[in-house]
Amino acid sequence: MNSKKIVSKGRIFDFVKEKVTLPNGITKYYDIVKHRGAVVIIPLISKDKAIIIRQFRISVNQYIYELPAGSIDKGEKPLACAKRELIEETGYSAATVKKIGRLIPCPGYSTEILHIFKATGIKVGDGFETLPDRQAGRPYGKNVHAKDPDEIIEPLIATRSQIRKMFKSGKILDAKTIASFAMIGWI
Repeated sequence: MNSKKIVSKGRIFDFVKEKVTLPNGITKYYDIVKHRGAVVIIPLISKDKAIIIRQFRISVNQYIYELPAGSIDKGEKPLACAKRELIEETGYSAATVKKIGRLIPCPGYSTEILHIFKATGIKVGDGFETLPDRQAGRPYGKNVHAKDPDEIIEPLIATRSQIRKMFKSGKILDAKTIASFAMIGWI
Protein backbone atom coordinates (compact mmCIF):
# COMPACT_ATOMS: atom_id res chain seq x y z
CA MET A 1 0.00 0.00 0.00
CA ASN A 2 1.34 3.40 -0.98
CA SER A 3 1.13 6.41 1.32
CA LYS A 4 2.81 9.79 1.47
CA LYS A 5 3.45 12.51 4.01
CA ILE A 6 4.42 16.07 3.10
CA VAL A 7 7.47 16.83 5.25
CA SER A 8 7.95 20.39 3.99
CA LYS A 9 6.14 22.66 1.54
CA GLY A 10 8.27 25.09 -0.42
CA ARG A 11 7.81 27.86 -2.95
CA ILE A 12 9.05 25.71 -5.84
CA PHE A 13 8.81 22.15 -4.58
CA ASP A 14 7.54 19.98 -1.73
CA PHE A 15 9.59 17.41 0.17
CA VAL A 16 7.61 14.20 0.63
CA LYS A 17 8.23 10.92 2.49
CA GLU A 18 6.47 8.24 0.50
CA LYS A 19 5.86 4.58 1.30
CA VAL A 20 5.88 2.66 -1.97
CA THR A 21 5.38 -0.97 -2.92
CA LEU A 22 7.73 -1.67 -5.83
CA PRO A 23 6.88 -3.87 -8.83
CA ASN A 24 8.86 -6.72 -7.22
CA GLY A 25 6.67 -6.57 -4.09
CA ILE A 26 9.19 -4.89 -1.77
CA THR A 27 7.79 -1.98 0.26
CA LYS A 28 10.13 0.87 1.09
CA TYR A 29 10.11 4.51 2.21
CA TYR A 30 11.48 7.12 -0.20
CA ASP A 31 12.29 10.81 0.23
CA ILE A 32 11.03 12.56 -2.90
CA VAL A 33 11.18 16.16 -4.11
CA LYS A 34 7.83 16.90 -5.81
CA HIS A 35 8.55 19.58 -8.43
CA ARG A 36 6.23 21.32 -10.95
CA GLY A 37 8.91 21.19 -13.62
CA ALA A 38 11.14 23.74 -15.26
CA VAL A 39 12.36 25.03 -18.61
CA VAL A 40 15.74 25.63 -20.20
CA ILE A 41 16.11 28.00 -23.13
CA ILE A 42 18.88 27.97 -25.75
CA PRO A 43 18.74 31.52 -27.17
CA LEU A 44 20.51 31.45 -30.53
CA ILE A 45 21.47 34.84 -31.93
CA SER A 46 22.90 33.15 -35.03
CA LYS A 47 24.04 29.68 -36.04
CA ASP A 48 27.28 30.36 -34.15
CA LYS A 49 26.27 32.64 -31.23
CA ALA A 50 24.11 32.12 -28.16
CA ILE A 51 23.17 33.98 -25.01
CA ILE A 52 24.30 32.37 -21.77
CA ILE A 53 24.13 33.76 -18.28
CA ARG A 54 26.57 34.07 -15.42
CA GLN A 55 24.50 33.57 -12.28
CA PHE A 56 25.29 33.44 -8.59
CA ARG A 57 23.96 30.16 -7.16
CA ILE A 58 23.67 30.08 -3.38
CA SER A 59 23.57 26.25 -3.25
CA VAL A 60 27.19 26.11 -4.47
CA ASN A 61 28.11 29.60 -3.23
CA GLN A 62 29.59 30.71 -6.55
CA TYR A 63 28.87 32.17 -9.96
CA ILE A 64 28.26 29.59 -12.67
CA TYR A 65 27.72 29.78 -16.42
CA GLU A 66 24.45 28.36 -17.62
CA LEU A 67 21.57 28.78 -20.03
CA PRO A 68 18.51 30.81 -19.00
CA ALA A 69 16.08 28.58 -17.12
CA GLY A 70 13.38 28.61 -14.50
CA SER A 71 10.60 26.81 -12.71
CA ILE A 72 7.14 26.61 -14.19
CA ASP A 73 4.59 28.63 -12.21
CA LYS A 74 1.42 26.93 -11.03
CA GLY A 75 -0.99 26.73 -13.98
CA GLU A 76 1.65 27.94 -16.45
CA LYS A 77 2.45 26.03 -19.66
CA PRO A 78 6.11 25.22 -20.41
CA LEU A 79 6.17 27.38 -23.58
CA ALA A 80 4.82 30.42 -21.72
CA CYS A 81 7.39 29.84 -18.99
CA ALA A 82 10.23 29.63 -21.54
CA LYS A 83 9.22 32.95 -23.13
CA ARG A 84 8.90 34.60 -19.70
CA GLU A 85 12.21 33.28 -18.38
CA LEU A 86 14.08 34.33 -21.53
CA ILE A 87 12.92 37.93 -21.06
CA GLU A 88 13.41 37.92 -17.28
CA GLU A 89 16.93 36.53 -17.32
CA THR A 90 18.38 38.06 -20.49
CA GLY A 91 16.28 41.07 -21.50
CA TYR A 92 15.77 39.47 -24.91
CA SER A 93 12.69 37.99 -26.55
CA ALA A 94 12.47 35.59 -29.49
CA ALA A 95 10.40 35.43 -32.67
CA THR A 96 10.36 31.62 -32.43
CA VAL A 97 10.54 29.41 -29.35
CA LYS A 98 10.40 25.70 -30.16
CA LYS A 99 10.50 22.71 -27.80
CA ILE A 100 13.31 20.34 -28.70
CA GLY A 101 13.20 17.81 -25.88
CA ARG A 102 12.82 16.91 -22.21
CA LEU A 103 15.18 15.75 -19.48
CA ILE A 104 14.73 14.18 -16.07
CA PRO A 105 17.66 15.69 -14.15
CA CYS A 106 17.47 13.75 -10.85
CA PRO A 107 15.22 10.67 -11.20
CA GLY A 108 16.60 9.14 -8.00
CA TYR A 109 14.83 11.66 -5.77
CA SER A 110 12.91 14.27 -7.81
CA THR A 111 9.84 14.37 -10.06
CA GLU A 112 11.22 17.40 -11.95
CA ILE A 113 11.04 17.35 -15.74
CA LEU A 114 13.06 19.93 -17.69
CA HIS A 115 11.51 21.11 -20.95
CA ILE A 116 14.24 22.22 -23.38
CA PHE A 117 13.48 25.03 -25.85
CA LYS A 118 15.45 26.59 -28.69
CA ALA A 119 14.80 30.31 -29.24
CA THR A 120 15.61 32.08 -32.50
CA GLY A 121 14.92 35.49 -33.97
CA ILE A 122 16.38 37.06 -30.83
CA LYS A 123 15.81 40.75 -30.23
CA VAL A 124 16.03 43.16 -27.33
CA GLY A 125 12.47 42.86 -26.30
CA ASP A 126 9.39 43.54 -24.33
CA GLY A 127 10.32 47.00 -23.18
CA PHE A 128 14.02 46.64 -22.42
CA GLU A 129 16.07 49.48 -23.85
CA THR A 130 19.39 47.71 -24.47
CA LEU A 131 21.37 44.98 -22.78
CA PRO A 132 24.01 47.50 -21.56
CA ASP A 133 21.20 49.55 -19.95
CA ARG A 134 20.03 46.47 -18.08
CA GLN A 135 23.53 45.45 -17.03
CA ALA A 136 24.18 48.97 -15.76
CA GLY A 137 21.13 48.69 -13.50
CA ARG A 138 19.10 51.34 -15.29
CA PRO A 139 15.32 51.02 -14.95
CA TYR A 140 13.55 48.44 -17.04
CA GLY A 141 11.26 49.57 -19.84
CA LYS A 142 7.51 49.41 -19.33
CA ASN A 143 5.40 46.27 -19.63
CA VAL A 144 8.21 43.85 -18.86
CA HIS A 145 8.73 41.05 -16.40
CA ALA A 146 11.51 41.97 -14.00
CA LYS A 147 13.88 39.24 -12.91
CA ASP A 148 13.34 37.83 -9.45
CA PRO A 149 14.93 40.09 -6.81
CA ASP A 150 17.14 37.28 -5.50
CA GLU A 151 18.62 36.53 -8.93
CA ILE A 152 22.10 37.88 -9.61
CA ILE A 153 22.42 37.39 -13.36
CA GLU A 154 24.68 38.74 -16.08
CA PRO A 155 23.67 37.84 -19.66
CA LEU A 156 26.58 37.19 -22.03
CA ILE A 157 26.90 36.48 -25.74
CA ALA A 158 29.20 33.54 -26.52
CA THR A 159 30.25 31.81 -29.72
CA ARG A 160 29.94 28.08 -30.24
CA SER A 161 33.73 27.83 -30.01
CA GLN A 162 33.78 29.73 -26.70
CA ILE A 163 31.05 27.44 -25.31
CA ARG A 164 33.07 24.36 -26.26
CA LYS A 165 36.21 25.79 -24.64
CA MET A 166 34.29 26.71 -21.48
CA PHE A 167 32.89 23.17 -21.29
CA LYS A 168 36.24 21.46 -21.90
CA SER A 169 38.02 23.66 -19.35
CA GLY A 170 35.39 23.00 -16.66
CA LYS A 171 33.92 26.51 -16.66
CA ILE A 172 30.48 25.16 -17.62
CA LEU A 173 29.49 22.62 -14.97
CA ASP A 174 25.70 23.00 -15.01
CA ALA A 175 24.18 19.68 -16.15
CA LYS A 176 21.07 21.18 -17.80
CA THR A 177 23.26 23.52 -19.83
CA ILE A 178 25.62 20.74 -20.91
CA ALA A 179 22.73 18.45 -21.89
CA SER A 180 20.90 21.22 -23.75
CA PHE A 181 23.95 22.26 -25.76
CA ALA A 182 24.60 18.56 -26.50
CA MET A 183 21.04 18.27 -27.86
CA ILE A 184 21.89 20.84 -30.56
CA GLY A 185 25.38 19.47 -31.23
CA TRP A 186 27.35 22.33 -29.68
CA ILE A 187 29.33 20.16 -27.24
